[in-house]
Amino acid sequence: MRALAPEILTLLQRRQGLLTHVLIWLTAKNRDTGAAEGMGLWTGADHQEFVIGGQTRTYFGAGSMIGMDTLTARAGLEVRMHKVTVSALTPEVVTALRVYDPRLAPVQIHELYCDPTTELAVADPVRVFTGVIMEAPITQGADGGESVAEITMASSAWALTKGLTIKRSNGALVARAPGDRFREYVDLGRAVETVWGEKRSGSQSGGGGSKPLIPVYIFGSVE
Repeated sequence: MRALAPEILTLLQRRQGLLTHVLIWLTAKNRDTGAAEGMGLWTGADHQEFVIGGQTRTYFGAGSMIGMDTLTARAGLEVRMHKVTVSALTPEVVTALRVYDPRLAPVQIHELYCDPTTELAVADPVRVFTGVIMEAPITQGADGGESVAEITMASSAWALTKGLTIKRSNGALVARAPGDRFREYVDLGRAVETVWGEKRSGSQSGGGGSKPLIPVYIFGSVE
């Protein structure tokens, strides 16, 4: 169960209800520059700045155009999936899904608790979800209806399901460490004859022409 600030608990004890806003923050790559940039949307009417973890973030007001299923909190390493539905016609959403690449973009969701009478925040935003965006397809409304974007998110436990770097391609390893040659010849495994258990060098000639040989580790040495 999430720990709530004393100010929120006091307001709950009054049984006057709470006005809750949803804040969505994603960090996605700009399709033009490739740089990772942050962008926020919230259920308020106006653009607003909030301090999250000591960082000032600007959230664009999307009002009631954001719909979200119920967030559940569970202990353990289970990957939780959640969906957020946003009007795809707002300039902010178009920017988020067109200018930025949302695929696997880190995302955070906070809830902002406000006094229902004054509509002022009673405490700092509370983080309720951390994860990545899996997909964000835009559905065109029929017969002039409103188009919507349905954003599917996976909780941070999803990172534990990713394959090990050692199982990736040579290009992936070189991108991480330019001097890593561990999988340099992996793509040639089926195209080039590999000789095991004997020392051979150069090319092997035959009726079908020469066949290139790749270096083979034999008892710790390279031939």
